[in-house]
Amino acid sequence: MTIQEAARRSGLSADTLRYYERIGLIHAVGRNGSGHRDYAEHDLGWLDFLTKLRSTGMSIADMCRYAELLRAGAHTAGERRLMLERHREKVAARIAELTQDLSALDYKIKSYRETT
Repeated sequence: MTIQEAARRSGLSADTLRYYERIGLIHAVGRNGSGHRDYAEHDLGWLDFLTKLRSTGMSIADMCRYAELLRAGAHTAGERRLMLERHREKVAARIAELTQDLSALDYKIKSYRETT
């Protein structure tokens, strides 16, 4: 699929896809007969995972390291798992903070509803 189609389906911009390729987050995408990028379905799965990592606050540097380890092969699975476990701990801590913040908002909203 073209870069425009991959962008539309992934929710990322074509510029972001080019950037991700340039910094090594995605492999060098194949080219079609006219030299344009030709994304495959499996590329969309990887882009979806990258989007989830980014939306949960993983740094681009850590994402690049994860991609590098993945390309290095199965012997890096343990290190990749540890990276994801550490990131998961950060995400869980952030969720706990947000849950407390939400409770504070709910309390304040309830107090306003009772007085107005």
